[in-house]
Amino acid sequence: MIGFIEWTCIQALRPFLGEGQRSVGAHVDVSHVAATPAGMRVTASVELSEIDSRSLLFTVRCEDDAGLIGEGRHRRIIIDGDRFSARLKAKAEAA
Repeated sequence: MIGFIEWTCIQALRPFLGEGQRSVGAHVDVSHVAATPAGMRVTASVELSEIDSRSLLFTVRCEDDAGLIGEGRHRRIIIDGDRFSARLKAKAEAA
C-alpha cells in the first residue's frame, strides 16, 4: 500500500516538475485499517495539502471496493535529478 501511495504521488507531480526535477519520498505516516481480498480493485487518492519550499505534504487515502483500507500523509521533496545522481555516485565510490 505504501508503494502504491508513493507511486500515485509521483504520477500526480509529474506534469508539474521542471526539466531535470524529481521527487523523493521523505516521510510516510499511514494507518492500514483493513485488509483487501486478492483480486479486489484498490484505488489511491492523493491531495497536495501543504507546500514548504521544496517540501510537499500529501493527504492520502486508499480504498478497495468495500471502502477505506488506509489513510494518512506522505511527504516528498523536490530534487535536482542530476545533482542527486552525482551525490549517489560519489557516495558509492567512497565506500
